[in-house]
Amino acid sequence: MTTQTKPIELHYWPTPNGWKITIMLEELGVPYTVKYVNIGKGEQFEPSFLKIAPNNRMPAIVDPEGPGGEPISVFESGAILQYLGRKFGKFYPADERLRVEVDQWLFWQMGGLGPMAGQAHHFRQYAPEKIQYGIDRYTNEVNRLYGVMNKRLADREFLAGDYSIADMASIGWVRPYKNQGQEIEDFPNLKRWFDAILARPAVQKAITVGEDHRRNLADDKEAQKVLFGQKARA
Repeated sequence: MTTQTKPIELHYWPTPNGWKITIMLEELGVPYTVKYVNIGKGEQFEPSFLKIAPNNRMPAIVDPEGPGGEPISVFESGAILQYLGRKFGKFYPADERLRVEVDQWLFWQMGGLGPMAGQAHHFRQYAPEKIQYGIDRYTNEVNRLYGVMNKRLADREFLAGDYSIADMASIGWVRPYKNQGQEIEDFPNLKRWFDAILARPAVQKAITVGEDHRRNLADDKEAQKVLFGQKARA
C-alpha cells in the first residue's frame, strides 16, 4: 500500500463538497493540512488558488508526492476522490466491473444529487424573492433522487457494493435534508445508510473540520453577493 510522508494540501471550506475530501482523507488516515478558502469573502478568486482550481470552486488538493514523486494539483471533488482512491488503493476498487459501479454512482451524485440539492437550498433559503416554481421544481427533484437512493439501498448496505467514494460523495448532500424540504424517515433504506455512514468515526471527525469557520449565509447579504450571480471574469 502507498504511504504518504508529506501531508496533502487541502484547499477547503466546510460544505458538502468539501466534506467529501475530508472524509476520504480521514478514512485513508493519510496526513493532510487544510488551507481554508473563504468562499463568502471571495478567496476562491485569488490568483494562487485559480492556478490549481481554474473553475474558482473548492475543494482542490496539492499532493507533493504525486506521480513520479512530483507534485500534482487536482480540482473537482469527484476527480480528487478518484485520484486518492487509485493512489492508495482503498474505497475505489481496481476490478473494472466494480469500479464502473462506483463511477456510476459517483457521477450520479456529481451530476444530479449535488446540483439539484444545491438549487433546492438556493430557492428555499437564499433567493431574495420566494419563487414557488423554483422551490417546487428542485424540492421535488431532490425527493425523486432520494427515492432513487432508497430503492438502490433496498438490498445492499452501500451504493456500489462495499463502502466507497460514491458513499463519501453523497452523504454530505443528504446531511442537510431538512434544508432541502425532505423528511429522511420517508426513505427507510436511505435513513439506514445515512445513520450508518454518520456513525463512522472518520466521517464524524471529517465533518467537524472547519465547523468554526462555517456560518449561516442565509442572513449574510455581502457573502451572497460574492457567491451568487457570478459572471465570467477576464
